[in-house]
Amino acid sequence: MLSYIAGTMRVVGYVRVSTEEQAKSGLGIEAQIEKIRSDCKLYDLDLVDIVVDEGYSGKSLNRPGLQRVLKKPEDSIADGIVVAKLDRLTRSVADMGYLLNRFFQDKQLFSVSENVDTRTASGRLVLNVLISVAQWEREAIIERTKDALRAKKREGRKQEEMFRLDMM
Repeated sequence: MLSYIAGTMRVVGYVRVSTEEQAKSGLGIEAQIEKIRSDCKLYDLDLVDIVVDEGYSGKSLNRPGLQRVLKKPEDSIADGIVVAKLDRLTRSVADMGYLLNRFFQDKQLFSVSENVDTRTASGRLVLNVLISVAQWEREAIIERTKDALRAKKREGRKQEEMFRLDMM
């Protein structure tokens, strides 16, 4: 459960899915939107908009929806951003540091799943730990994928064979 400090804030929800398949199915998007709406209602946050980036990786901040959300604080219609999960915003420690220094000096970040509220010192500490874990997870996935591809190459299998689903 989030420990929001009392008082209504205007927030923008931010939703992201990485793959075209996730974007087309809508399942990831709808689940994130539902989590955001539910917590905003529960904690009396005024959800003024929900911005969706479909088919974009979390490895870069260069996403059209995110760039709209991160426009200059004085131009923004909201006091903060709500995400369903931190890795929907970024999986990079460096990018999160940039966001904290540039955007979240004047705005707040709320993460539903991880119970993060950057208005508190403990919320900022938890945020830093969780982003480090998200970056590690992304790097570990990349390492495992590269290792598997190298092993298959040594076995003489073509890349398209490695990703083909065998029908039973």
